[in-house]
Amino acid sequence: MVKENKNSDGPVVIKKYANRRLYDTTRSVYITLDDVKALVHSGTDFVVQDAKTGEDLTHSVLTQIIFEQEAQGQHLLPVDFLRQLIQFYGDSMQSLVPGFLDMSMNSLAQGKERFAKQMGSTSGASSFGVFEEQVRQNMKMFETALSAFTPFGGFAATNADAQSPPPKAEHNDELEELREQMAAMQEKLNTLS
Repeated sequence: MVKENKNSDGPVVIKKYANRRLYDTTRSVYITLDDVKALVHSGTDFVVQDAKTGEDLTHSVLTQIIFEQEAQGQHLLPVDFLRQLIQFYGDSMQSLVPGFLDMSMNSLAQGKERFAKQMGSTSGASSFGVFEEQVRQNMKMFETALSAFTPFGGFAATNADAQSPPPKAEHNDELEELREQMAAMQEKLNTLS
């Protein structure tokens, strides 16, 4: 959720020069990637532009911040997620992934406080229910969005094999796998605290 910039002229414009230096045009100072990260944390709306061409470089700068955080050992993105994400590049579903991820992250951000309270007040197996419910809500939002892109109102209609519901065993296997992953995550959280 991006907050409006305090001045009404639009987002803060950051110029990126050939020497990789970043210049905040609003404050007239050179800044670092840590300063850009602070802008993200504060909810300040900004764009990063190539100083010479005006090309929008916001995406690549934000990706660079994520890369540096991951390289410093702050692993937020699981390896399986990264592999799956890479598999979507060039796939027919590639255009849908950004919207799904955006909806999922917005949903998580909006429910972060509620989610944290529920996770803190539950323990063990009951915390899985909270996580599973969040996953279900995200999938429902994705299916709703996906149905807008298909001529017959749903993803299943685009796949001839999807005329019948998926076998229950596959669903149970996926659910069991999620439970195992959550148990491992809970174990790691317990050791950290």
